Amino acid sequence: METLALPSLFCCLIAFSTFLQFCIAVDTISSGQSISGNQTLVSSGQVFELGFFSSGNNKSRYLGIWYKKTPGILVWIANQNNPLTDASGVFTISNNGTLTLLNQRNHTIWYSNLSRVAQTPVAQLLDSGNLVLKDGVTSSSKSYLWKSFDYPLNTWLPGMTIGKDTNNGGDRFLTSCRDSDSASPGDFTYKFDYKGLPQIILRRGSIKKFRTGLWNGVRFGGLPVPVNQYFVPVFGLQKDVVGYLFEPKAKLNNLRVTLSQSGILQGILLKKGSSEWTITNAIPNDLCDNYGQCGANSVCTSYKSSICECLEGFIPKSPEEWKQLIWSSGCLRRTPLDCQRKDGFIKLAWVKLPDLLEFWLNKSMSTKECEAECLKNCSCTAYANSDIRGGGNGCLIWFGDLIDIRGYSEENDISGYSEENPGQDIYIRLPASELRSIHKSNTKKRLVVILMVSIISGLLTLGLVFSCIWKATNIRCERKKEDVEVPLYDFTTIATATNKFSQANVIGAGGFGPVYKGHLCNGQDIAVKRLSKDSRQGLKEFKNEVVLIAKLQHRNLVSLLGYCIQGDERMLIYEYMPNKSLNYFIFEQNESALLAWPKRYDIVVGIVRGLLYLHQDSRLQVIHRDLKASNILLDINLNPKISDFGLARTFRGDESEVKTDRVVGTYGYISPEYAVDGTFSVKSDVFSLGVLMLEIVSGKKNRKFFHPDHHHNLLGHAWLLWKEGRALELLFTCLEDSDSISQVLRCIQVGLLCVQKFPEDRPAMSCVLSMLTNAEVILPEPKQPGFFIERSSSNAGTTSRNEESSMENAVTITMPEAR
Repeated sequence: METLALPSLFCCLIAFSTFLQFCIAVDTISSGQSISGNQTLVSSGQVFELGFFSSGNNKSRYLGIWYKKTPGILVWIANQNNPLTDASGVFTISNNGTLTLLNQRNHTIWYSNLSRVAQTPVAQLLDSGNLVLKDGVTSSSKSYLWKSFDYPLNTWLPGMTIGKDTNNGGDRFLTSCRDSDSASPGDFTYKFDYKGLPQIILRRGSIKKFRTGLWNGVRFGGLPVPVNQYFVPVFGLQKDVVGYLFEPKAKLNNLRVTLSQSGILQGILLKKGSSEWTITNAIPNDLCDNYGQCGANSVCTSYKSSICECLEGFIPKSPEEWKQLIWSSGCLRRTPLDCQRKDGFIKLAWVKLPDLLEFWLNKSMSTKECEAECLKNCSCTAYANSDIRGGGNGCLIWFGDLIDIRGYSEENDISGYSEENPGQDIYIRLPASELRSIHKSNTKKRLVVILMVSIISGLLTLGLVFSCIWKATNIRCERKKEDVEVPLYDFTTIATATNKFSQANVIGAGGFGPVYKGHLCNGQDIAVKRLSKDSRQGLKEFKNEVVLIAKLQHRNLVSLLGYCIQGDERMLIYEYMPNKSLNYFIFEQNESALLAWPKRYDIVVGIVRGLLYLHQDSRLQVIHRDLKASNILLDINLNPKISDFGLARTFRGDESEVKTDRVVGTYGYISPEYAVDGTFSVKSDVFSLGVLMLEIVSGKKNRKFFHPDHHHNLLGHAWLLWKEGRALELLFTCLEDSDSISQVLRCIQVGLLCVQKFPEDRPAMSCVLSMLTNAEVILPEPKQPGFFIERSSSNAGTTSRNEESSMENAVTITMPEAR
């Protein structure tokens, strides 16, 4: 979750107008009975409640269903498009057995559409959240005359099917709400698509924004987030409906999936014994979830340094745009297909298969027959199995361009259904000349690697550095003035969420001001950063963070949910991080032992990927300028998210470094050239990363480090150990039994390469990622680190009043507690 805010059927501003003073003590009503005013129906297990409520500002009144224990979380509304204008509504069963909602003039403003008349109609609210109409009290589910689950709005509950009704051809799909004060349908839909092979597509209007990938007999091949331990997906025919539903693995009534007004689909869980809802997953989750992110005939792979690549045998249609990381134009063939000569295929493994735009399907063919069928048609561009069960069978053939392919790897399994990778193999058609060229190239590469591995490794490392620098200097210049793309919250909403900014809700503080934990009425936990009136930071830093982070989307960056400006008040609203900051897990004595080496390594790699996105892959090239342990937040799964962008700077396409008279940041993490000369660049962040890596390995703070034999900081101590061949002595005591010694040593060496004194000696972030994740890359020997100066003994081991002090002419946003 990637995680973003998710409103329920209404957003935060929906509230009940009056306290529910009376409720019918049953879960059913029969013909002649009704509910009105504050009366409600409550399911037998006290899980769901049905009654009337009012919206936030326009006081429109609706009949809806909500969770009994968390009444702000709505799951269904009857009169979505036709609200009552006063409190006189009546919900009843008419003489012919129809559920009916009447206004003060006794006019029908909503009714259930029945296929037949009931003799003894009874409406019942079930513990599943389903309002059903049946004929007689003892009728089974097979004889329901009507049920609310057939008419979903923006909330998908366990047992509710998203799909197509085979009787009347009607669709059952999710629709976002338009805004916080209206239940009318919004712009986004999440709809089952059964053209060829089933998939579910998220659209904004008619424009595709995300698709699950094709159903391959076991699962959808492109779900971007874990379905996790709570969900069991079910696909097929469920009583006249072809579609998809999810069931909880345990008996849970507090699980839901909701489509927000901004087009984010999130799974949300209320754990047993808790009063707080937790977001378990969300889509879209990263750039590769965006439909057609890389254009035609390309593959998007989020874990690579450059997420977009042309398929083998294809080249960018617009090379200049690709240099600027604008991939929408896609790729075209380097050599046209030639049906008169023998074409062939190259396998692309572990991918989400392309969308079904022009295709042909035969579910009974073998793989060999499918290949032959494709070769018969000069327009065929690729083929794959339609079903992965039993080793693969069925034939799916594409014609024309291949759109929306996503790449996975075995190390990046995100399916959540099994230990297998979610991807599937596809065979791309290429002319014989391209196949020969690829084969020849691969053979030559293998010979070169075998004969000259050490020389080539060195050249590759040097080449990567120059390539990264060249790419960074060619990123296109973004517009200076951009529209803010996150919601504006009103002051009352945030004050209510934080219990009027209660001191008990404070979870951190820094140069910006206090940070509060908040709880919106839709169940979403938030972190609120409030600019204090005596803060050294002002409107400039506030605007910088709002405008900048709104444009950044990556799983390793914290999500900004919104902001608030009212009078002198300035607040930023973030996703809440339950596991606090990295500070807590590597420097707190009692908690540091909880973070084993594999997780520390994953955190390092996650931070690097986040920085690589900022430096190279985002729409703007961003220098963070305040990277430190307290600005790395950890989500519920201890995945790292870089936070606090108030001091960040964007670079124009022609900039590689900038000089400033106003040095900002935190002592112990600032690079030498920045602290002394005011010069900063991407290499400034690389230096801060190196400090952070050595702190993660050692469990010690750079500036607080003390050793009885010398007065160097942590960087100096690590350098001395490295030169003496004793680098493993740097390892945190509780990690000494780690089975990944080579990985630890590589991490130390890369950390020392990052903190070298001169910026030109430090690797670019793409090179850092390659060195950490590719054991075949030969690493250069590190040179002396920056600030390799012994402190006086009187200063050794001491700190200033603040645990992380800022420079005298600096501004720092220090968050000792995560949000």
